[in-house]
Amino acid sequence: MHDVFDSIRGLLKVDSLSVDNRIFQMHYKVTMFFLLACSLLVTQRQYFGDPIDCIVDVVDQEVMDTYCWIHATFTIPQSNDAVVGHEVPHPGLGNQNIPGEEKREIKHHKYYQWVTLVLAIQALFFYVPRYLWKMWEGGKIKMLVMQLDSPIVDDDVKKERKDMLVSYFRINMNNHNFYAFKYFSCEVLNFINVIAQIYITDAFLGHSFSTYGREVIAFSQQDITARGDPMDLVFPKVAKCTFHMGGASASWEKHDGLCVLPLNIFNEKIYIFLWFWFIIVAVVTAIGLLYRIATFLPGFRQILLRTKSRLASSGTIEAVTRRCKIGDWFLLYQLAKNMDPLIYKEFLSELAYKLDES
Repeated sequence: MHDVFDSIRGLLKVDSLSVDNRIFQMHYKVTMFFLLACSLLVTQRQYFGDPIDCIVDVVDQEVMDTYCWIHATFTIPQSNDAVVGHEVPHPGLGNQNIPGEEKREIKHHKYYQWVTLVLAIQALFFYVPRYLWKMWEGGKIKMLVMQLDSPIVDDDVKKERKDMLVSYFRINMNNHNFYAFKYFSCEVLNFINVIAQIYITDAFLGHSFSTYGREVIAFSQQDITARGDPMDLVFPKVAKCTFHMGGASASWEKHDGLCVLPLNIFNEKIYIFLWFWFIIVAVVTAIGLLYRIATFLPGFRQILLRTKSRLASSGTIEAVTRRCKIGDWFLLYQLAKNMDPLIYKEFLSELAYKLDES
């Protein structure tokens, strides 16, 4: 299994410079890693066996498996709550045509053909905001930090680079709003994406994902014999498949097969986790957007900058933030996360002095 994760473990590495925040990383690091890991694991037969095994007497095993994989299996929703072992052999299976009753509706299950691809595509969507921000950011923080993230710097080099940084801010003061708004738009895109992924997953699973987690929780609190397991309804472990075969006389023969879907044991766990995880990510991202709206208040920005530069005096921070627009503050806040605290304090002091002179 180590080989499976070897190709994607680099997603979780800690970056030397921080150009975003923890909420942003929940999207392109944690969520993307989980989706790609599950996508890869679903393809590993050595862990889960064949994705489908069908039983029918008159049709070759491999032919039946391939046919049912391509054309999908089905269950009978009306048989989901029937007593297993008495009324039906497995949840969702039974006789479709019962004398004296209308023909029972069947539900086809085609999603298992596409789980791997859909998970991989969803992972890419969670990376899109990160890709856009990296492209728009263009290494600006790296160029401005200029190795000032280390406390061990030659005094002459440190003074030269601090002077360059102070000079940059004096010249470009109040010109960083567009830079900040591009980052803010990526935060909004993160929220839009996670909400969209909830609806996309719901449509992919036949509109059963939206209530999937609630039903699983409700089922776990009941007697196991009280009702059908919602995980079996969405991800049946045993389903039916009908094979149509033309005879030598051009007559049609219909053969019902019983198909075992061992991969659904893993699929049901993936999607129950995703149900909870998507909700958590959406809520945390929404809170992050409220925090971002609060940063438009000058007083709140001053408090945040003080928490990131504890070594600097309140007067220095106030003198700097008083002259800053939100873009300038955002860039200073990003530098505070990446520069050595003592060097950052000296930089802020010099910047405040130069701004008062101008």
